[in-house]
Order: sequence, then C-alpha cells, then structure tokens
Amino acid sequence: MDKVLIRGLRIDTVIGIYEWEKQIHQTLEIDLDMGWDNRLPAANDDYRHALCYETVSKRLTALVQAQPIELIETVAEQIADCLLSEFAVPWVRVQVMKPGAVPQAQAVGVEIERGHR
Repeated sequence: MDKVLIRGLRIDTVIGIYEWEKQIHQTLEIDLDMGWDNRLPAANDDYRHALCYETVSKRLTALVQAQPIELIETVAEQIADCLLSEFAVPWVRVQVMKPGAVPQAQAVGVEIERGHR
C-alpha cells in the first residue's frame, strides 16, 4: 500500500483536562500516514485521483478546532474517523503530540492505527 504523508501539521486549539488549559490555546503537532493507491494519479499526472494533502490539512484543522477537547486520544480517534469516512483512505496512522505538556519532555503524545474492517 502506498502512503500519502503529512508531517508536523500544527493546529492551535483548546485542549486539556485542567481548568487553566480550557482558557488558552495550545498547539498540537500531528503526523499522518494515509494509505492511498498512488499509481493512477502518477500514471496520468492527474490531481483528480490524488489524495489532496491541502484539503486534508484544512479539514482536520477545522475538525480539531470545532470544539474544546480534553484528551489527545480523542483528537487522534476523531482524525482517524474523519480520514476513513470522509476521504475514503483504507488505512491511517495518526500521531498527535502535545509539546510542552510535561516540562521534562519535549512533547508527549499518542499514536493510533485504524483501517476499514
């Protein structure tokens, strides 16, 4: 399976379980590996058959910013669900990192893999 990749998608949003976190915006960093058959768009040099990373990035930004969320686990699941249902990717790996959440770490995060059953 080919992949379309997005690395370091930065989304400012309200995220966290503490009351002070619910009053500020924090930045999440998202990496995506999305299963996609790239043979057809490559063979014809045809954008219509490609998975548009700009469209995906804009949609996921709107999704994550739509409402406050407490857990990055929830963010990861919502992103995976969106990609599987709205973009018809057969498989996705989603990594969501929250920089600065733990002072001793550069970032903390979760990674999930989901696909159609």
